[in-house]
Amino acid sequence: MAGTQTTQAASAPPRKAPPSLLYMVKQVELVVRSHLDELVRPSGITALQYTALTVLERHDGLSAAQLARDSFVTAQSIADLVRSLEGRGLVRRERNPRNRRELLILLTDEGRELLDRHAGPVRELEERMVRELTAHQTEQLRTALSKAWHALS
Repeated sequence: MAGTQTTQAASAPPRKAPPSLLYMVKQVELVVRSHLDELVRPSGITALQYTALTVLERHDGLSAAQLARDSFVTAQSIADLVRSLEGRGLVRRERNPRNRRELLILLTDEGRELLDRHAGPVRELEERMVRELTAHQTEQLRTALSKAWHALS
């Protein structure tokens, strides 16, 4: 009898470990970015540019370094991103009155209008992402993601 159990256990397919949370978070990030790129492409911007605009909407007048950190891009790539947005009239740069050597990046009226045009579709994308969650589960997810981010920051 013991030999039979060993044979059955040996022939059973090995249990696969669930994907890591890091892998799952990256999967969500990539699919969200893909959908966001599709949503904003008609306006001639990328998901990364859209993200930078939303950061400025919440905290206008940031330095390039602050905007890079809050937009999840490198300091090197923020210069090109800002130059492109400035060329489109979506942001402007002006000297920091407290530190004349520093330029602050500010959202223009055109930038705000672009964000307003995309607010509904972006909200619908987020709602689609959590459609199978209850309101309580959605809030738990928001809290858990915030705690995970703070733990690594």
